[in-house]
Amino acid sequence: MSEALRITASAVDPGLLTLPWSTPLAEWSSRDIVYLPKGLSRHLVRFANLSGRVVAIKETTEEMARREYEMLGNLGRLDVPCVDRVAVIAGRQDAAGEPLPAALVTSHLKFSLPYRALFTQVLRPDTAGRLVDALAVLLVRLHNVGFFWGDVSLSNTLFRRDAGAFAAYLVDAETGELHETGLTPGQREHDLDVARTNIAGEIMDLAAGGRLEGGVDALQIADGIVSSYRSLWAALTAEESFSSDESWHLTERVQKLNALGFDIGEMSIQTTPDGTRVSIQPKVVDAGHHQRRLLRLTGLDVEENQARRLLNDLDEFRARISRLGDDEEMVAHEWLTRVFEPVVKAIPFELRAKLEPAEVFHQVLEHRWYMSQARGKSVPLAEVLTSYIDDVLRHRRDEATIMGPPTETTALPIIADDEIPEDDEDDEVDWRDLV
Repeated sequence: MSEALRITASAVDPGLLTLPWSTPLAEWSSRDIVYLPKGLSRHLVRFANLSGRVVAIKETTEEMARREYEMLGNLGRLDVPCVDRVAVIAGRQDAAGEPLPAALVTSHLKFSLPYRALFTQVLRPDTAGRLVDALAVLLVRLHNVGFFWGDVSLSNTLFRRDAGAFAAYLVDAETGELHETGLTPGQREHDLDVARTNIAGEIMDLAAGGRLEGGVDALQIADGIVSSYRSLWAALTAEESFSSDESWHLTERVQKLNALGFDIGEMSIQTTPDGTRVSIQPKVVDAGHHQRRLLRLTGLDVEENQARRLLNDLDEFRARISRLGDDEEMVAHEWLTRVFEPVVKAIPFELRAKLEPAEVFHQVLEHRWYMSQARGKSVPLAEVLTSYIDDVLRHRRDEATIMGPPTETTALPIIADDEIPEDDEDDEVDWRDLV
């Protein structure tokens, strides 16, 4: 079997050779797989340990595996939020020499969750709305680089917490097509219609299982992606006209796009022959405005809303220490070493898998605000940290590689009582699972 095995990878991990490729994926033993929740999938998917990291393995045809492998590579080079490709495993045979399906191996996205695992018992409308908004942003970013998805759904997406919102990542690119010349309005509308239909079905499925808060309209939630998408797409691409003496509209348009988290690489500007009116239209729009600024100033690579929140705290710190006229990079370094890093380092080692550092910092700031509001005065950060760790963080589920809650598509092993997070068994829905 080893002679027939064909591995395609940009950098071959020797650990790939140790996985039981001669066994059908459905029959892999508990020693070989990692039990993580996953979304609905037309193919069998399993998680496994590979050289100290978790990977997802999907059985499919060799042609489809290679196609998706190439597509994920192209999307990665375009800086689109998606899972990282690892390898294609072809030429598999069982012990009797019978052929087995090829396998696509991708990296598991740390601190990410399928939509079914983002709530303990029921899905609230505001949480569903934030998931749909995140998917709309992802779809806009994909369409902006000319990617036609073909199968837009919550199930084909992973979500990471992003300072009170969510950031969406593409998981399944099997049906996708990349068009260098861009997408037609018809292609974009097709993706949008598929998204609406699939989301409605997924939300109705939750309702049928009693996992949707009463009175929630699945169709209304599904319609949310249409309105969110069109609003964002118009903000990024719509042409705007104004009088030639109103040049401040240029600055306003740039600032508006920056506030949405996008940068303009190019701007098309046209004037009338008499110079009375000017029309502008963004040509190249890149997502991650706040991410790039924070990365440039501090070296921190986080989600967009997290970056926005950290930058706000940085600006507040700059004003608080009366350093408004100083070099921004110097102040950022001081904030990093005096504010951000002490908070992150204060988290006990055994709790660091609960949330990623930037999300922890965001939640500490939120906790400080609530505590200050309750007391009517500012609360010292050290006291806030102690309260947050003991009253909030300690009771969260680990999200680096979350072990629950179970989903309809994942069979979980028997877990010892001391391995189960305390609040997964609560009768009431914990707010920490809903934000």
